Amino acid sequence: MELKAMIAYLKSLKFRIFLLIILFGIAPTFLLRTGILSVYEKRAVNTRTVDITSQAKLLASQIVANNYLQDTSSKNITTQLDQLSTIYDGRVMLIDSSFTIVKDTYALDEQKTILSEEVMQAYNGETVQKYDADNHYIEMTFPMHDESGKNVIGVMLVSVSTDSIAATLAILKQYALMIQFLVAVIVVIAGFAVSTAFVRPFRRLTKSIKDVQDGYEADFISVNSYSETETMSAACDEMLRRLQTLDESRQEFVSNVSHELKTPLTSMKVLADSLMGQEDIPVELYREFMTDIGAEIDRENKIINDLLSLVKMDKSAGNINITSVQINELLERIMKRLRPIAQKQNVELVMESFRPVVAEVDEVKLTLALTNLIENAIKYNNPDGWVHVSLNADHQNFFVTVEDNGIGIPKEAQNRIFERFYRVDKSHSREIGGTGLGLAIARNAIIMHRGAIKVHSMEGEGTTFTVRIPLTYIS
Repeated sequence: MELKAMIAYLKSLKFRIFLLIILFGIAPTFLLRTGILSVYEKRAVNTRTVDITSQAKLLASQIVANNYLQDTSSKNITTQLDQLSTIYDGRVMLIDSSFTIVKDTYALDEQKTILSEEVMQAYNGETVQKYDADNHYIEMTFPMHDESGKNVIGVMLVSVSTDSIAATLAILKQYALMIQFLVAVIVVIAGFAVSTAFVRPFRRLTKSIKDVQDGYEADFISVNSYSETETMSAACDEMLRRLQTLDESRQEFVSNVSHELKTPLTSMKVLADSLMGQEDIPVELYREFMTDIGAEIDRENKIINDLLSLVKMDKSAGNINITSVQINELLERIMKRLRPIAQKQNVELVMESFRPVVAEVDEVKLTLALTNLIENAIKYNNPDGWVHVSLNADHQNFFVTVEDNGIGIPKEAQNRIFERFYRVDKSHSREIGGTGLGLAIARNAIIMHRGAIKVHSMEGEGTTFTVRIPLTYIS
């Protein structure tokens, strides 16, 4: 399912990349087309307005000088007005101080009165310009001043067509659309190619993962096309190595469980067959064999109990019963239970407490962990040896140290002692009834408390386990 999800994700990734390329490739062409056409239109209108303004002002001064507003008989002025109207395909009207149209190049509204807002503004001395893009015309009103330049004696209203500008805009739009279409085709092709090329290394990565799932073994992934795929390859390699290590550990664990459970059963089978194969067995021999069978049953029971403890701890990792516990009293109870074992092996068991310690812990799990550590220190000790247990704390954590002068742990074995069923000296462990699970149980319980355990040992000189656990449980 994970591989299918990854393939589906890669397809969606390719599609998203494709869409992004199209979006950022085509969208700017729309903006560019709109911008260019808008700039052209504004520029063309402005150019025409400037040209008309310069000619209209020049003509206005001649109109005033020839008193054309009162007498429109001047053929020269009339001709210039007609030329201005013809050149710009427009209409020119002259309005006197009584708002009467004295001259209209279209000869439609002469002697009529006009009171538009633009005309009123022109009589106030303003030059008004208005561009109507929908109806394709430019309208301008110019005040005409007397010879002193102080008084407005008339208004020139010029209205010119912008059909030529609109026609040019239409042609430009057609060319722009053609160019835009070509750009869109190129962008689509390029987007497909780029998105395919971009996703290709991830497809190789997916294929490598599929090969691993199918059982191929190798340095399975090497896709270094991008820094991202290189990082993913390295992460997947590391994940594979860890999975292989876990798988090897699982296989070893299953093998160890099978072996450990089978050994006592084999011993009991041999002893039982020996009893069954003999007649008139002496009572002493019968008792000896039955004692040995009982010991093997106890050993089998201890292995099963330790396995159940580990399974319970694994399943209840999130189900920890935290209470406030006096750690000094808890250690004293553990020491009291273990003193008979220490006395039996002539091992001195000493506890040292530097201060009262109260912590939030799961009393059952912590007791199991500390009991296993102290019991191991007693069992794997020398005759007339000693075990020193100390308790201390700071403002954040409390520390339990279990130190002995026993047989010690070889340096090469210290990294594996917390593995399930791992034993440094298997024959010696079996002699004292060890299952190889005690330290694994202790470590699991300590980690559940967000704590840590460290070991320092010298072979033949002794071992020191240091446990650190927070005073306040961190959920």
